[in-house]
Amino acid sequence: MGVLTVILIVCMVIPAALANIIVYPFSKKLSIIISDYIIKVLAPTLFSIMKTYRHFNFWGYEESKKDLPENFLVISNHQSLLDIPCYMRFFKEKEPRFVAKDQLARHVPLVSEMLRSQEHCCIPRKAKPMDAINYLGAFGRRVVERNQTPFLFPEGTRTKDGSVGKFYSAGFRKLTEESGLPVVVCALDGGWKLRDIKKIASNMKVGCYRVKVLKVYDSPKTKDECNTILEESKILITQQVEEWRKLPSGQKY
Repeated sequence: MGVLTVILIVCMVIPAALANIIVYPFSKKLSIIISDYIIKVLAPTLFSIMKTYRHFNFWGYEESKKDLPENFLVISNHQSLLDIPCYMRFFKEKEPRFVAKDQLARHVPLVSEMLRSQEHCCIPRKAKPMDAINYLGAFGRRVVERNQTPFLFPEGTRTKDGSVGKFYSAGFRKLTEESGLPVVVCALDGGWKLRDIKKIASNMKVGCYRVKVLKVYDSPKTKDECNTILEESKILITQQVEEWRKLPSGQKY
């Protein structure tokens, strides 16, 4: 059944991925339409298939969003490429825009054309530190002008076991400086088990993806305030992930 589920998912993904690859060079507007379809229709359908055939649940803790400000910046731990569609689903009432490495904007089915057409922040891996900061500054101003919601993974990369890595501060400081937005801290868990097709086939059964808002901070004004938010956020996220992993497999609370 695991292999069948993967085959079914791949058969759904390929047409949309090919359509966006073909369309993007000729029409950014049409690529945006296809990307919206992928986010709003295809992604929820794929999660439904995973739940139906493999009992894999997506648990977004909706009650944790009740006191969110109108506009905000999200920081979170990072485990998988699936973090992006998971947050798009959890914050479906917003227009999420992600900071990502530019290799994700090339040759990754479904993801690459979406990141480029919707103008997410794709930073070249070999960019000099000041160039990377400039990318983030322009991104911060752009999301505010367009009333979009920026997402940053301060770890900068994913860990193999889903443990929470070091949070880096330079990009976070620049993004908060340019956007002036309050900071929403979120935790997620489950994606580290689904890092590739092999892991999806073996680890999907009775698994889950969890996403939750943990805390809201006012927009930081100083370097020290930024550092405090990152330090506290890492502790909060680590505690939440550890708490989730004490639960029996497939149990929400």
